[in-house]
Amino acid sequence: MRLTLHQFLTLDGVSQAPGGPDEDREGGFGHGGWQTPYRDPEGGATVAGWFGQASAFLLGRKTYENFSTSWPAVTDPANPIASKLNALPKYVASTTLASADWHNSSLLGGDVAAEVAKLKELPGDELQVHGSGELAQTLIEHDLIDEYACSTSRCT
Repeated sequence: MRLTLHQFLTLDGVSQAPGGPDEDREGGFGHGGWQTPYRDPEGGATVAGWFGQASAFLLGRKTYENFSTSWPAVTDPANPIASKLNALPKYVASTTLASADWHNSSLLGGDVAAEVAKLKELPGDELQVHGSGELAQTLIEHDLIDEYACSTSRCT
């Protein structure tokens, strides 16, 4: 599988959950829901397209916890994001979680870089990382990312 990194990132370098106003307030971040006013159909179609390529997900602990508290409640099979997140394998990089209880989730062992290298050998299209900023840094350090996703044709 190809490892792809998908980030919602502000121009000043903020990579934090963009959804609801109370989502991910860690570090005193006071702008929850920062992305919501700027969403448009084109961006939504791009994100749906990303998820359409997913064969599995690789998530850091914080992103896993955020996703696992909201996406399982979205049960519409026509939802292109929820249907993938709820059905496909999810691999969680964490040194603090004792279990990953969301359907089809499993914790990675000790050496994350080695475990991810093994996951990349599995058949499939994309092993997608969404958010997971600390995990992304580890993946970058170990040259494991095959593609950095972009939501506009102007990205390079």
